[in-house]
Amino acid sequence: MGAQKKTSTERAEARRQLAAQLHETITAKVDALTDTEQWAAYLAAAAAFHSYSFNNVLLIMAQLPHAAQVAGFRKWQEQGRQVRKGEKAIRIFGYSSRTVTETDPDTGEESKRKVPTYPVLSVFDISQTDPIEGHRQLEPIARRLEGEDTAAILDRVRDVMTGQGWTVTREPIPGSTNGYTTLNGSRRIVVDATLSPAQAAKTMIHEAAHAVMHAAADINPAELHRGRAEVEAESVAYVLAGLLGLDTSEYSIGYIAKWANGDTAAVAETAHTVLAAVHTLAAALETHQEGNTEETAAA
Repeated sequence: MGAQKKTSTERAEARRQLAAQLHETITAKVDALTDTEQWAAYLAAAAAFHSYSFNNVLLIMAQLPHAAQVAGFRKWQEQGRQVRKGEKAIRIFGYSSRTVTETDPDTGEESKRKVPTYPVLSVFDISQTDPIEGHRQLEPIARRLEGEDTAAILDRVRDVMTGQGWTVTREPIPGSTNGYTTLNGSRRIVVDATLSPAQAAKTMIHEAAHAVMHAAADINPAELHRGRAEVEAESVAYVLAGLLGLDTSEYSIGYIAKWANGDTAAVAETAHTVLAAVHTLAAALETHQEGNTEETAAA
């Protein structure tokens, strides 16, 4: 029994060391990516899109959970994409102001002041658009993985999450979104049904990371910065997949760089949170695997 405990401890320590090494490689790879022409082209394109307030992000996600990049009808045309006929607009609040004239009842003097207004605007996600013929389309920063899930990562992580009360489904998701996790209490994880086995495995870890780190009851949604949340979840996917023998660099590095805006310091700052989530999921996977082994032996 003592020997078994020591072996388990040694295994956990080896995992901690390898996980830390894998996380350290993220910053180096992000740094290398940001020196490329591909990154420069991405930044130029990204600069054309508006950054939305947290409240508008909540509105967008409530209406279209898989939304990845939104813009107005004409903005999409400027970017070489056309909103498809019949697509339902996502409604958000804009900001404007109007000038009002007020008269002092005592003196009769008039003064002017600006009053803020919040008109309802219509925007569309990239999944609701098609490329306009003849317009150059950017090469994606994050390229979806091809290949198999030889370690059965998706099934193993799915079993762990369903055991914790999450509903996990494979469904077709329009556009470029690979999966999503509802953080509003419904405890639901969706992974796109059309992904390759390798990409689906990585996405399963990414969404499980959101569930572990960002769906806690004591987290105020208003304090959840989506950019940091995405960096954390994808970093967990990269590290845990690496521990399980799946290299996700082709997708993960570009995805992390995008959400971190190329800031390697911001990526490094997530190390403690990311590694804690990696070890939580890795330990749950080991426990689940040991339970299955014992059941098989008993049978």
